[in-house]
Amino acid sequence: MKNPPKAKENKTSAYYDLHTQAVDDLVGASRENTPRYSKEELEKYRSGKVKWRFPEWLKIVLIKYWFYGAVCFFVFMGLGMYVLNQLDLFFIGAVVLGMVTDLLINHFLRFAEKLPGGSSRWIMVTKRGAVGFFFNLMYGFVLLFLVVTVYNMINSVFFALSGGSNAALLSVEPLLFGLFTTGADLLCVACKNTVLKIIADAKAK
Repeated sequence: MKNPPKAKENKTSAYYDLHTQAVDDLVGASRENTPRYSKEELEKYRSGKVKWRFPEWLKIVLIKYWFYGAVCFFVFMGLGMYVLNQLDLFFIGAVVLGMVTDLLINHFLRFAEKLPGGSSRWIMVTKRGAVGFFFNLMYGFVLLFLVVTVYNMINSVFFALSGGSNAALLSVEPLLFGLFTTGADLLCVACKNTVLKIIADAKAK
């Protein structure tokens, strides 16, 4: 038996009244009239029950560590078999470090950020485009200089403690290179953020 036309009209009217009210509530929402819900309550409506999540800083460290380790693998271990001059290899490595930082790491961090600009505190050169690419190339030389300095310091200390042994304690390989480069990058970023905070505080006063 078909519903009478009047019943259909009532259902349609009620349907649109309900959804119109929902739209009005959404448009008129503000911080004052929006109800607060606990984190536990919100977790009930998430798709999939995830017991724990990686903190943001750990994700950043792992991303940078992986990419910098890959640079070592493909450049210093791969091209190192064909580029015999060490200075040439260092130059190529610094350029590749800058390119990877600008084209891969920074783009990946921006893509994964939750809020616009949220990844800036993890990026040394936040400017984009050709200017940002150039500065990241220069930054690649800074990173490689710091990493080579760390290697030389550790091996020099080992050389002195071992009584003049010619064997180096550390050799260039992806795991340690990725670790040292990530540490150098985070140190540079931390110094930049500290300087910017000091300048902002000085302007505020």
